[in-house]
Amino acid sequence: MRFDVFSLFTAIFQPYLNVSILQRAIQRSLVEIQLHDIRSYTHDRHHVTDDEPYGGGGGMVMKPEPVFAAIEAVLEFQAGQAPPCPIILMTPQGRLFSQKIAQELAHHERLAILCGRYEGIDERIRQHLVTDELSIGDYVLTGGELPALVVMDAVARLIPGVLGDPDGAADDSHASGLLEYPHYTRPPEFRGWEVPPVLLSGNHAEIARWRREQSLLRTLHRRPDLLSQADLSPSDQNILTQLKSKP
Repeated sequence: MRFDVFSLFTAIFQPYLNVSILQRAIQRSLVEIQLHDIRSYTHDRHHVTDDEPYGGGGGMVMKPEPVFAAIEAVLEFQAGQAPPCPIILMTPQGRLFSQKIAQELAHHERLAILCGRYEGIDERIRQHLVTDELSIGDYVLTGGELPALVVMDAVARLIPGVLGDPDGAADDSHASGLLEYPHYTRPPEFRGWEVPPVLLSGNHAEIARWRREQSLLRTLHRRPDLLSQADLSPSDQNILTQLKSKP
């Protein structure tokens, strides 16, 4: 999968992309991330990318000319043509990003991500260029770079081969609509706190049953709102009924 990221501050991305899972995915050519500096597509001496808002008010607004020029040049399409891939604007006004949306985006071979800055972008960019708008939460950040990293990380994890464990993404919290079960590792006893015996039993059926129960329990206590949308089996419903009846 290829990500084309359009930003005024591309240097923000390098420290994160040069470590851990994303770095390995890039090195193995499972993921390609191209960073594009919007300032490079200006045509004035000072590389101006923002201006004062019409009608007054505080802050500056990103100008349409360099943004259109950058995205159209990189994606190789012209005004009036359909873009070759989704063009996503990171904005607090977008739809709330979720694991389900990450799974939708992972089916594309290419994604373009536009990082907003300052007071916002010229509305004509939203109306005539971007095809989707995403937000990572109901709060405001300095720019769209951190949200873009969040989206790329979440989507990249779903690409086959990116994670060492082929089933790792399927077990993550929210992947099945529930929160993930607790994890333990060596030593079996630490400061008097012991690993649940079932995990040491070697009985894979019992371990799977315990993990499912713990996942339901954790979701019930921490995010009960998720249960109404989760794909629950009759066995899950029985477990939840028992859990709810406990004091």
